[in-house]
Amino acid sequence: MRRPHRTPYPELVTGAFSTHSAGRRFLEIDLLRGVAILMMVLFHFLFDLSFFGIADVEVHTGFWKLFALATASLFIALAGISLPISYARRRDRLSGKALWADYAHRGGKIFLYGLLVTLATWLFLGDGFVVFGILHLIGFAIIVAPFFLRFGRWNLPIGAAFILAAVPLSGINGPYWLLWLGVHPASFYSVDYVPVIPWLGVALIGMGFGFWLYPEGKRRFCFPEMNGWCAGLLSLFGRNSLFIYLVHQPVILGLLMALGLVS
Repeated sequence: MRRPHRTPYPELVTGAFSTHSAGRRFLEIDLLRGVAILMMVLFHFLFDLSFFGIADVEVHTGFWKLFALATASLFIALAGISLPISYARRRDRLSGKALWADYAHRGGKIFLYGLLVTLATWLFLGDGFVVFGILHLIGFAIIVAPFFLRFGRWNLPIGAAFILAAVPLSGINGPYWLLWLGVHPASFYSVDYVPVIPWLGVALIGMGFGFWLYPEGKRRFCFPEMNGWCAGLLSLFGRNSLFIYLVHQPVILGLLMALGLVS
């Protein structure tokens, strides 16, 4: 019997979203992204233990399911928050078709990473491979960002509407070509399913907060300088999120194989 699809199998909000303003990074965003990465690595480690039957860890229900939802929500919200910051740096030199082309290029690269994940999981997992996961969602969010950026803080209620739209869709089954939207066959199962409805809503809410917290790409609140080793390490993780994403699963699997737990 197929298991119901799990939402989400948290992956990564990559460094594709700038957290710079006037050449300066915002430490709080790097710190939060670093926290999210540690949460992601922990969950993926537990997921692998469960998937390979090494430990009886229930990652599909209860606390760890909520943990996974929180991790994905944090990544996607941070991506949304970063979009107005990067927009403030671009809008003086890009407009119209050039702006759309820039975001399409950036988002297309992230979507391509998602397609590589699709290929890798299809080859490795077969049944349950990733069709429209978090990287696909992030790439899509970047591509359509120019349309939503015009709404500024109004993206808060717009994002909420996307999330609420998932309620009537939850009981609707449909063809595979609507998977990206949030409609799928009853038998559909994927280890990483993050459709536009409701998850684009999380990015849009983040975008709304980005306009509120960083008007014109500048921080509107005070944040203390943090120079301790813990803050430095978390910030380092946040700045290198793409690299960590690319290597963390092979590293986890390599360690499990080295310990003789996976053959």
